[in-house]
Amino acid sequence: MVNLNLEVESRQRMNHNQDYKNKKISKTAVIGAGSWGTAIAKLLADKDENIVLWGHRSEHIDKIEQTRENSRYLPGCIFPRNLSLEKDLEKAVYDADCVVMVVPSHGYRKVFSSLVPYLKDGAMLVSAVKGIETDTLATMTGLMEEEARNKGKEGKFYFGVLSGPSFAREVADNQPTAVTIAFVDLEIARAVQQLFAAKFFRGYTSTDVIGLEISGAMKNVIAIAAGICDGLGFGLNSRAALITRGLAEITRIGVAMGANPLTFSGLGGLGDLVLTCTGDLSRNRMVGLELGKGRELPVILSEMTMVAEGVKTTESCYKLAKKLGVEMPVLNQIYQILYEKKSPHDAVRELFKRDLREELDEHKI
Repeated sequence: MVNLNLEVESRQRMNHNQDYKNKKISKTAVIGAGSWGTAIAKLLADKDENIVLWGHRSEHIDKIEQTRENSRYLPGCIFPRNLSLEKDLEKAVYDADCVVMVVPSHGYRKVFSSLVPYLKDGAMLVSAVKGIETDTLATMTGLMEEEARNKGKEGKFYFGVLSGPSFAREVADNQPTAVTIAFVDLEIARAVQQLFAAKFFRGYTSTDVIGLEISGAMKNVIAIAAGICDGLGFGLNSRAALITRGLAEITRIGVAMGANPLTFSGLGGLGDLVLTCTGDLSRNRMVGLELGKGRELPVILSEMTMVAEGVKTTESCYKLAKKLGVEMPVLNQIYQILYEKKSPHDAVRELFKRDLREELDEHKI
């Protein structure tokens, strides 16, 4: 089996000796002022935490500052007065104990590379992004570790991930939500768990960083497939089968990378998969729904104000599966629909023409 994050994990174990069991996180910077970044910042500000929200477009941040509302990405969500807005990346992360990255995966490296020099030693860096970099096939924590090393900051930070069934709109509206927070160092995970613990928001800890990242990325691909299924007019039998077989593929590639199989039955696995494949707020499901109705991908994407991570993640996961030699029939068909203009009807026919086999045998790597 291949674990692309083993080097990251070993460095973290060797280089971090400080005990954060009872550490107070005095300042948190949320990097990315889209819908999810906004929801996270509001969640923490509502707890009277010291929160700074950074966005890359000055006019966008200026408007939020004036109206105390992110009308473009999360209308109706009024910011608490203690939530600070910042356009300067250095000022945003200065002296922050925790930095939450909520930048789309295709722009993640550029932004993170720019802020690394300003991070304080011992900072807890949380990826709340569900994607894999297309060119390098790096997860977001792997990307952060690489950039830290390139800047001479190797061994200075903790890298983790927050993932689970969590639509931004519902978090902002204080709907009960549960997620998973994973760091190699469990005590760091617990410190971040305490930071996010709120009346309607609950985090569970884990040390399976790679499992949480793979499931978070791949579930968006399966959500596109689920949307296609619905767009073609198929019923609930079809959707249930697709979600189940999709989970099998997610588990298969995750285990190949060294993840704990149990992660995929948890909040960041099955929980997030079910939500994204069935919820009307899912951008990835919406893309699939429109594809199933016969619309062209470029037209669909041109009408969206927010990023559907699953489109780019389909390409990166396809390349990753090929590299690892992992069988991913649903992923392969979605890749061909998105990037080779294959007919969704032809994709379904090919999936059902595959050789018959035992269900549990398909989980073997």
